[in-house]
Amino acid sequence: MKTNYTTAWAVRIRGKFKGWIVCAIALASFAAGSLVTANLTHVKQVSADSNHVFELMVYHTVPGKVPALESIFRDVSKLQAKYDLNVVGYWVPNDDPAWANTFIYLVAHPSLEQARKNWHALHDDPAFPPYREQAVPLIEKVNEEFKVDEVYMRPTEYSAMK
Repeated sequence: MKTNYTTAWAVRIRGKFKGWIVCAIALASFAAGSLVTANLTHVKQVSADSNHVFELMVYHTVPGKVPALESIFRDVSKLQAKYDLNVVGYWVPNDDPAWANTFIYLVAHPSLEQARKNWHALHDDPAFPPYREQAVPLIEKVNEEFKVDEVYMRPTEYSAMK
């Protein structure tokens, strides 16, 4: 019986090439998948030079009037939300006599311009003046000026909150 060595040899070579082709396809698929995944999961970092600003408000109250001011802001917070004043939180200090009569809150704004626009809209709302009138006797005055510390701040590039 005569064997055909060329046919056996061709099958053997073809098998080796199939292995390399499968490896090449798998490698190419892995590379393409890695690139797509990297692009999809890439999180854009917010830089510190964005327009975001934070507004810190510290109200100094007449002694013992923090709970009353807190109660007013509980209702005012609904109006603030209506006008996109994104309050991060309200705070009342504990156990420090120097801060006993203070009420603090922090507002996040997309920009200083937007902050001014939103505050203006809140103050123009007909529902707001009664809250202001309730708060006036609770806030301490110095030389006929309300003692409220207000400062706009920008986040640093290493700040977790931007």
